[in-house]
Amino acid sequence: MVVEQGILLLAHDNTGREHTMDRERDREILKKFIEVYCAGNHGSPEGALCAECNDLFSYASDRLKRCPYDPKPKCKDCATHCYKPDNREKIRQVMKYSGMHFVRRGRIDWLIKYFF
Repeated sequence: MVVEQGILLLAHDNTGREHTMDRERDREILKKFIEVYCAGNHGSPEGALCAECNDLFSYASDRLKRCPYDPKPKCKDCATHCYKPDNREKIRQVMKYSGMHFVRRGRIDWLIKYFF
């Protein structure tokens, strides 16, 4: 195991096992983005998700877990688009809305992680 910039990496070996890095941080950031979008567009209380946004979060979390790339590229730059077209469009809307929300509130650190 190697820890690099606060991210846990599993050591590579020759057994052919899938090598993954800890994506829990990405999952938490994704959840926060969806929470902000849901509160602003669906009127959900802070920290809560409506049924539609909860389904989107579950879907996106599953896609994150199943990503075959190590290290995981940004979804917008990935050659393999694993999202269904309708969910891909929903995530784009979430990222656009929440991205502007965080810019206005000075949370550039989250944007750098997700967009650059």
